[in-house]
Amino acid sequence: MRIAVISDIHANLQALTKSLSIIRNLGVDVIYCLGDIVGYGANPNECVELVQRHATHTVLGNHDHASLFTDYAVYLPSDGGKVAHWTNKILTDDNRNYLVNLKYRIETDLCTLVHASPDRPEFWFYIDSLEDAGPQFDHFNQTICFAGHTHIPFVCRDDLQEFTLTRNGRFLINPGSVGQPRDGRPQLSFGFLDTENWEYKNFRFSYDIDGAAEAIRKNKLPKSLARRLYSGY
Repeated sequence: MRIAVISDIHANLQALTKSLSIIRNLGVDVIYCLGDIVGYGANPNECVELVQRHATHTVLGNHDHASLFTDYAVYLPSDGGKVAHWTNKILTDDNRNYLVNLKYRIETDLCTLVHASPDRPEFWFYIDSLEDAGPQFDHFNQTICFAGHTHIPFVCRDDLQEFTLTRNGRFLINPGSVGQPRDGRPQLSFGFLDTENWEYKNFRFSYDIDGAAEAIRKNKLPKSLARRLYSGY
């Protein structure tokens, strides 16, 4: 099976459209989405509709949650909070209904899917280090747990000694962010798992950043959100 894993789209339609085009060319069987479909970017409805159409499994992200229940927006960065309130106002009823029914956690035979961490996924903890990663292996039983939230791609085995996928051990894998990379590289990021050959790759591609930034400015969202797309921070 060929599995594409996308996360942290953040209403970046240009990045999501490019990602789905590449994924289609890879001939994937299923797409998993780790949440934060909305927030920060200017095209929440279009992105929710694309994810709903293409993703086999999708979990809820903290920006999705805050855009539905704006009392939670206070826990986001100030620019993210402003966009959560804006998103709440423009979400269609169908898209709102789709988001509100997403789960915090999904398990398949091979994978656990969460937005942030398998340990209490509704609390949105960050896995930023090996120290953070170690305890998380006690909270899933599958071979792989896919988690997003940090916007920084990584692969980590349960012994905290191996950082590429191997046939032994269990793994935490972060596919990075489609629409808001934070590792100093502005290219979109997603994961690709080939279970037959047991290979995992992190793909990075350029996309129409100008278009995504202009959409943010056109909708009078915080200009800092347009600028950061160019830096990848």
